[in-house]
Amino acid sequence: MITPLPFILNDANFLKRLRLAAADTSRIVAMPHAVKRMKQRRVTLNQVVECLRKGMVSEPAHLTPYGDWKATISHRCGGDSVSVAVVLEMKDNGDYCIVITVMT
Repeated sequence: MITPLPFILNDANFLKRLRLAAADTSRIVAMPHAVKRMKQRRVTLNQVVECLRKGMVSEPAHLTPYGDWKATISHRCGGDSVSVAVVLEMKDNGDYCIVITVMT
C-alpha cells in the first residue's frame, strides 16, 4: 500500500486556513496548559481569539510528528503583545485551532 505524502502548507496558507477556522469560535480549543498560562499571564480568551484572527506568523509553520501543522502567531491586542502556539488540526468536517500555549 502506498502512503500519501503529507499535505504541505507554507506560512501564508497556514494563516489563511487558521483565520477561516478561527472565524467560528466553536473550532477553537484551548488545551489545559494554555488555560493555565492564560491565567498566569493575565491573557483573556478574547485576546487569544483576536490573535488567531488577526495575528501574523512569528514562528514558521511546520509539520508535527502527529501529522498536524503547528506555528506561533503573534499580535498586539489589549495593550499586550500576545503570542499563541497553535496547531491546525485538519478533520473531515473542517479545521480546528488547538491552542497549545500562550505567551506575552
